[in-house]
Formats: sequence, structure tokens, C-alpha cells
Amino acid sequence: MNKDFSYEAVMNRKPQIMKDSVGIDYATFESEGVGFDYERMMRETGYTLSEMQEIQGQSGVGNTPLLEMKNLTKLARKFAPTGKGARIFIKDEASNPSGSFKARRAANAVYHAKKLGYKGVIAATSGNYGAAVASQASMHGLKCIIVQECYDSNYVGQPEIIEKARKCEAYGAEVVQTSVGPELFYVFLKMLEETGYFNASLYTPFGIAGVETLGYEISMQFREREGRDPDAVICTNAGGGNLTGTARGLIKAGAENTKIIAASVDLTGLHMASDEQFNRKSFTTGHTGFGMPFATNPDRSDVPRSAARPLRYMDRYVLVNQGEVFLMTELLAQMEGLERGPAGNTALAAAFSVAQEMDEDQTIVVQETEYTGAGKHINAQLTFARENGIKIFFGDPKQEEKGKNIILPEKLSLLKAQEVDMDKLRRSLIKNAVSNTEFVTQEDIDYLVTETNSNHQFVEKHLEDLGIKVK
Repeated sequence: MNKDFSYEAVMNRKPQIMKDSVGIDYATFESEGVGFDYERMMRETGYTLSEMQEIQGQSGVGNTPLLEMKNLTKLARKFAPTGKGARIFIKDEASNPSGSFKARRAANAVYHAKKLGYKGVIAATSGNYGAAVASQASMHGLKCIIVQECYDSNYVGQPEIIEKARKCEAYGAEVVQTSVGPELFYVFLKMLEETGYFNASLYTPFGIAGVETLGYEISMQFREREGRDPDAVICTNAGGGNLTGTARGLIKAGAENTKIIAASVDLTGLHMASDEQFNRKSFTTGHTGFGMPFATNPDRSDVPRSAARPLRYMDRYVLVNQGEVFLMTELLAQMEGLERGPAGNTALAAAFSVAQEMDEDQTIVVQETEYTGAGKHINAQLTFARENGIKIFFGDPKQEEKGKNIILPEKLSLLKAQEVDMDKLRRSLIKNAVSNTEFVTQEDIDYLVTETNSNHQFVEKHLEDLGIKVK
């Protein structure tokens, strides 16, 4: 009997496809209420820190340089009040094979796939993770398929995504490109079922735990260099795995007083899955179209329970505009001699602003850089924007109209990160978590306190506002 590969039929088989392709029975970790045992899932399905370091070290991943941005620090202090202007550092993750911190996630995921006997790996990603998985698969002798959301309905593709496809193919991967919308996940599931390959998801415990080595390294390198932990670490935030893994690594290093700051490009009003708006933005990741929904509903990912749960660890969330990141990309190259891609420069733009609030003797670490290439370059991005009717000019970035223009700061004093209301995000997460129930238990409340990094009073008050009763 031929299997039904219609959209509806494939989606109905999603739970079994996921179980077969990841090797995790997520039901094992479920609670009776709204929560699940996150720490048990991470502990029983992942690897220890020392095991991850060994796995990554075998493929040349990790131990990337920690660099002080002395010139950018000096520049930031010109716009800071007297005595303010923290020292800015970056963790140069572009030094990894494949050119980004995603190599850490991929090293663990691909190693695990080979350990379990899978013949190949598949990842659904338009970003650096695809290149990382392809790179690691080539090292381990596994087949690799990368499924990209690349085009709008007119088959116009973003240059950054096309650049990443080139990089994946260079490592020997097969790249399958789809249009924006539900096609991506359908094709992804269908290929997992047809091939029997491993789902090298960004959101498995293996992938997220792989980033823990990054947070741990930051602490160890900083202590060796400065004799203490950094005061703040700032992470570009999209699906939340970057921040989650880094924060968990810092905690394992004992750096519990280091503040964890998320940073995203502000694309408020543009929907990440909109065909019409797909090419109206110049950033394919690290923006609010991913950062906000994945923070408030982490299980919207391609696995039943995401290991990326950023609100558990986030102390602060700030936004920067597209023009501010483009300017910071130029400043990093021309003042520090480092040409890097937009993902890490999102956090760097935010750090330039946040550092001006901090004392001079404090420190802030931008925990990633990424490689740059033809499609990632500022010239390619701005040219593509112009071709799609986006106006580009100098002025105040806060006047930017998303999807209509990109405003480069006409003076550096205008580069200012904007604060996100963390309590609003927490309330949204609670609302999403209890959307299918009328009652919660005390265990549920405890879970939501941890999920939102808040307290019982906050959670109980919002549950009351939602009309949710406690059993």
C-alpha cells in the first residue's frame, strides 16, 4: 500500500516522524499539567560538559579567541556620562569550522546521529546552522540534506540565504530550497520519513547543550585574563538556543552573577512567514520575528519540547534597528580590523549602547561573531533592499518604518538600544502555556515561575487575570 504524502497526512504523522528521527521519546518527560521535566530531559538525553568539549575538540570546534574591542570601547566612552563606558569584548566564534557558533550545536548533533547509526542528517534552516551541519557531516562521513526557506512566491531569494546555500553545497550537502510559509516544514517532515535520516534540529538537547561549552569558555577565559567573570554577556536572540546554551554554560562555570542580555533586530510588524513581507527585511535571523514568538512560545519549534527556553535565563532584552547593525558592521571592520557578518554584530550594536550605561571598570562580552561572505555583506544587503523598494538614508534610526526604509544613524549618539518589557513577554508565555486548560496545579505554577524567571506572586496574579483556577 502506497503511503499518503499529502500535506494533511504528513502533518498527522508528525509525532511518530519526530520520534523516529530524533531518537527521543518526549512523552517520557511530560507532566500531567502544562509543564515537563526540562532538566531531566537535558540530563538524560544530552552529554556532560566534558564529553561535549571532547566531541567538539575532535572536529576543531571551540576554544575560540576572546578579543577586547579597545577602539570601540574608547568610542563608546565619548558618548557616555563621566565614569561610564564598560570595556567591550567579543568571543570570535567565526574562528570555528563553518564560521559561526552553530558549529558547537552541529558537532554534538552529528556526532549523536552517527553514534545512533543514522546514515545521514537533515536540518531545516536558512541560517548558519545548515553550513555547520554540512561541515560536521562531511567530517563524520554522513549524508546531509539542508532544507531552506529561501524564496517568495516570485522566486526571489534573499542574498544572505543564497550565500548560505552556497556554503552548504561547498561542504557536500544537498540543499532543497522552498518558498516562504508552511511548505518548509512539510518538505522537512516528508524527507525525514523518506530517508530515515536523523533530525539535526536546532532545538534538541544535543544542539542546545553544545552551546554550553561557549558560555563555559567565556567564564574560564575571562577569569584567566581578568581574574573574574564578565559583568554582562549579550547574545543575539532568535530561536533562543544561543542564549539558553550560553547561559547554562556560564551557570555550570559558576558565573551566576553575570547578567544575560538578549539582543534582536527590531522588525516589529513584519511577519517571518509572510510571502509579501519576506523580502522587505534585510535580516534573515536574529530579529524580533523569531525572537519574540520563540521566547513566549518555545515549543513552536520542530521538536515536541524545545531545549531552547530563553526566558528562563534572560535578565534583559534590548532591540536595535537594521541601520544601527549595518553601521556597527562598518565600525568593527574599520576600527578593529574584523570583517564579520550581521548575526554577531546585532549583539555588538546593542553592547555599544549598553556599555555606555555601565561603569568604566565593568565588562560586557558579545558572545558570538560569524563569518561574512558575498551574500552577507552590507553592500549586497543594501542593494537587495533598494531593489525591493526599501529607501535607505541617514537620519534617526528610531524613525525607521519596518519594511519601508532603513535609516543609518547620522551620528553615533543616535545608536541607542531600546528596552523590551520583560513582564509583557512573561505574561505572553503564561498565556500560551495555559491556552488549552481551565485549571492548573501547584506543580504547574512552580513550572511557570521557572519558565518565566519570575516569582509565584507574578504568575498567580496573571493566572487570576486569565481566569485560570488553581486545583
